[in-house]
Amino acid sequence: MASVPDKIGGVNAVVKVSAPLVEKMLEHARRESPLECCGILAGRRGVIEELIPATNALASKTAYEIAPAELFEIFRELRARHLDLLGIYHSHPHSENVPSPTDIAGANYPDTPFFIISLLPGAQNRVRAFQISDSRVTELTISAE
Repeated sequence: MASVPDKIGGVNAVVKVSAPLVEKMLEHARRESPLECCGILAGRRGVIEELIPATNALASKTAYEIAPAELFEIFRELRARHLDLLGIYHSHPHSENVPSPTDIAGANYPDTPFFIISLLPGAQNRVRAFQISDSRVTELTISAE
């Protein structure tokens, strides 16, 4: 059996997430459906412990954007609370949770995992994580702790 590498590019190949946060991401996606939801994941020592929901400034069913002013305030909160940016999440309410061409083109944080939530009935993995760097997409393993 092949082992999972420790890092892929600058991102840990295994992303550690507090188990309740996976459910919180799903709840946020359900609340915002049929629009895409989005937000920031933060924590300490490489473990995601905080979910910070954001407003989808595009109010779209197929795309998301966190407004620059809101993103600035979120980053200010992270600094004040001594939290690290450990992930960015959004939902695909009507499609599978693989990065779309728009997601890939807009991936401006190559060292930050991107989490995508699917609300499709019967989706095998409702929450998946990816490293997106230089238009290359690599799926990461989520370890709920």
